[in-house]
Amino acid sequence: MPKKTSYTDYLKQEFSGIIERIELSDLQKQFMKARWLEQVLWLESQANKSRNRYYTLRLVTIIGGVIVPALISMSTNSDSSNWLKSIVIALSQAVAISAAVEEFFRFGDRYRHYRPTAEKMKTEGWNFFQLSGAYCNAQNHADAYTDFAQRVENILQSDVEGYINQIAQEKQKSQEQNNLSSSTRFSPTKSTILTSEIKQ
Repeated sequence: MPKKTSYTDYLKQEFSGIIERIELSDLQKQFMKARWLEQVLWLESQANKSRNRYYTLRLVTIIGGVIVPALISMSTNSDSSNWLKSIVIALSQAVAISAAVEEFFRFGDRYRHYRPTAEKMKTEGWNFFQLSGAYCNAQNHADAYTDFAQRVENILQSDVEGYINQIAQEKQKSQEQNNLSSSTRFSPTKSTILTSEIKQ
């Protein structure tokens, strides 16, 4: 039975064939494959991996969160055996671990970050291949290539800047939460102040 071709492999084969047939120099074709096509394939791969990991972890958390209370109820309402208690403990740990892993790696955020950029890159490529959209006034692909290369770089630069801004916002939010926690921990409460005044 022939091996099923993945969507990423299909894109690579499809786009590579189109690039070879359009009227560009060999160097420009090489640039397209090395810069645009490789980025499309990488973004597509990362988006799919992040989506699959996010869905897997979320399903474990959701399903486990529903099953655990039922198992706990069974174990308290009857003379449960050790194996049932072991299942409850193992499933509870699986739920906690999956939730912690998702919180740390943020696969959902990664998927929502990679997917739009991958779609923008593919749309830009199709517009270039068909000489539509921003390239509708170009005489041929060679005439539109410079604009295409610039627009691709703009998309990638915007993607990097968005990623950096997201990290900065998360760091600032984390720092604000830490400052708030520290302030709450060490600031005297109203009762403490009143007690101190009474002693004086």
